[in-house]
Amino acid sequence: MANRIVVDPITRIEGHLRLEVEVKDGKIVDAYSSGTMVRGFELILKGRDPRDAWAFTERACGVCTTVHALASVRTVEDALGITVPPNAELVRNLMFCAQYMQDHVVHFYHLHALDWVDVVSALKADPKKTSEIAQSISNWPKSSPGYFSDLQKRLTAFVESGQLGIFANGYWGHSAYKLPAEVNLIGVAHYLEALEWQKEVVKIHTIFGGKNPHPNYLVGGAACSINIDDANALNAERLAKVGSLLEIAAEFIEKVYIPDLMAVASFYKDWGAIGGGLSNYLAYGDLPTHGYGDPEHFKFPRGVILGRDLSKVHPVDGKNDAEIQEFISRSWYEYGSGDGDGKHPWKGETKLKYTGPKPPYDHLDVDKKYSWLKTPRWKGNAMEVGPLSRMLVAYASGREEVKEVVGAALKQLDVPVTALFSTLGRTAARGLETKLVAGWSKEFYSQLLANIKNGDTRLWAGEKWAPETWPAEAKGVGMTEAPRGALAHWIVIKDRKIENYQLVVPSTWNASPRDPKGQMSAYESALIGTPVANPEVPLELLRTIHSFDPCLACAVHLYDEKGRYLNQVQVL
Repeated sequence: MANRIVVDPITRIEGHLRLEVEVKDGKIVDAYSSGTMVRGFELILKGRDPRDAWAFTERACGVCTTVHALASVRTVEDALGITVPPNAELVRNLMFCAQYMQDHVVHFYHLHALDWVDVVSALKADPKKTSEIAQSISNWPKSSPGYFSDLQKRLTAFVESGQLGIFANGYWGHSAYKLPAEVNLIGVAHYLEALEWQKEVVKIHTIFGGKNPHPNYLVGGAACSINIDDANALNAERLAKVGSLLEIAAEFIEKVYIPDLMAVASFYKDWGAIGGGLSNYLAYGDLPTHGYGDPEHFKFPRGVILGRDLSKVHPVDGKNDAEIQEFISRSWYEYGSGDGDGKHPWKGETKLKYTGPKPPYDHLDVDKKYSWLKTPRWKGNAMEVGPLSRMLVAYASGREEVKEVVGAALKQLDVPVTALFSTLGRTAARGLETKLVAGWSKEFYSQLLANIKNGDTRLWAGEKWAPETWPAEAKGVGMTEAPRGALAHWIVIKDRKIENYQLVVPSTWNASPRDPKGQMSAYESALIGTPVANPEVPLELLRTIHSFDPCLACAVHLYDEKGRYLNQVQVL
């Protein structure tokens, strides 16, 4: 007989996610993913000036700090036929790269590592052996016996005082942990170092966009100006600072993140056969090198892989209403044409209709509507999006840089290519693309400096976007790759105002409920077959879900009619 486990909320993510799974004979046999929050940005944007949409949509998330703004300005530019100058594209690429490097490192150490690293076990580590292991995998300077000994003493003091702080509520000592105590101590050390490192990297956003999180964007270009000698512009000093920050970022990624990732993966090779889930992968692609209108020359290519067939990459057209559709048969919304219909985002509706159980409740009624997330499909297929999808589409597209880093990682771990289709593969893909992005960011930086040296300082398309030039009606789509996967915004403009605006975010693809055909989405599918040694402490469930890095926007919480929180379960 199956035992149902409820984890609500899933922590170490952005937003509110509930999982209900059935466990039988030590494995998950069924799973249901429920987004327990209302977003509603589509309703907020209706009737507003399209040029302001980026500032609203960017607030959908405190982690994806730039990608919604990027998708938003692109959708308006697409609707109005605006092409941004090359320098603006380069600035956007640099902000994109900075976001990826910071976000992926933060995910690995602060949101996902504790699924693999036993913090309390680090108390038993031998600092001398720890130092020897650290120096064998990297020449990172902070790796002396004294460094690890001091850290261990600080950690011991925390534990003995009962003040674990950020390490409280963990599943320490769980049988699923496999790392030696010394590797655990390295993980804890770099967890703390990454906290300091990530604060520096995001300064790139403040230089180009004025602030972080939520830097400024601009329809038609970049929200800054270039003047080498002006203290208030993007001058020589600030450009040099960007260069130094890119070097700092690349060094940490190369000497800390990647060695740690490979070291941890070497002890968890069995997870290369767990959590694969769906066999379909979608990537919109990004990082244009010949302009956003030429996806063939994106660093991250655009495409779809079906059935794990890496011999063919299918094209993607976000404007084709037969390709991308959203369904609501299991979502707390309603369509005027009926809940069984699928709607392309240009025709999308955001009409809330809650028909679920009144909290607090034991279980969702999963035979009916059970989530605030809609269910997107590509030509009727459930798709996984995210780093693994990007790497697979690039690999299958024949991108040599990607094939090289993926091949090297597979060889180092001595695992087959099929290991990519897994929880471990998803986690590894995120690190490998971070390494690639670190290198690409330097290319974009060099190109920007060369353009400026040659006298090109343009960062804005000019008055082409003035409202008096707009058609009476227009519609557009803006695609990008958020760190967590394929992100697109669709807009319909009428009489210079937003008539309709729809966002389909990565975690809508991955975390959505079943569609009218009963097909699972990525989270639910990936959990099937995941082992659970102890249903009371489902660490393995968290490993698989965190490998996606869930991001459900934290706009609205659920309260009762008196404004009180309804239910909260603390889970690390």
